[in-house]
Amino acid sequence: MKSAVIVFPASNCDRDAQTALKQLTGKDPHMVWHQDSALPDVDLVVLPGGFSYGDYLRCGAMASQSSVMKAVKAHAEKGGAVVGICNGFQVLTETHLLPGALMRNADLKFVCRPVKLTVEETQSAFTRKYSKGQQITVPVAHGEGNYFADEETLNRLEGENRVAFRYAEGDNPNGSARNIAGILNEKRNVLGLMPHPERVVDPLLGGEDGKALFQSLIETLS
Repeated sequence: MKSAVIVFPASNCDRDAQTALKQLTGKDPHMVWHQDSALPDVDLVVLPGGFSYGDYLRCGAMASQSSVMKAVKAHAEKGGAVVGICNGFQVLTETHLLPGALMRNADLKFVCRPVKLTVEETQSAFTRKYSKGQQITVPVAHGEGNYFADEETLNRLEGENRVAFRYAEGDNPNGSARNIAGILNEKRNVLGLMPHPERVVDPLLGGEDGKALFQSLIETLS
């Protein structure tokens, strides 16, 4: 599987994604600067977490206008896999590759801790190595992770089985509607999620519950 990680000004999880991909694929991912207008020949594009452009205007809004995002959109439209983690999820909603928006956490506080997730969907390229209903623990670190969409959109996401991950009951850290932690696009080749699976791929880092997401991609795209 060939992969690329997009690097925006103030990204701070791009190296985490790079390390996870190298460890699990045995290959260095391409590190693509946000001002580049083209992508290398890759199967997967990762939009990492962090604070792109210092979160000015709205989280992910300025990054969504970066030159490289035209290429990312084209990659997704051709069926290429894209995963946006934390700030990357915010960028995906700002580019309308995913519906809805990420708002300020309900308690207006930055949250940084492990949370329990339930795997809701196991038929996509991102989740097939998980079991439906499996509970996993993945860290979050965000101030604007409160997923919001209108009722029609939420019902469509539920009805089309596009909710990939949900915060376990009683462990919603941000007030997200219907405990949603991660969603898929209609083609099921774009995933956005607020928790950080790239931070839990090695027991030395405190857990391996994120490894199956990358193993799913490797199995599907290799």
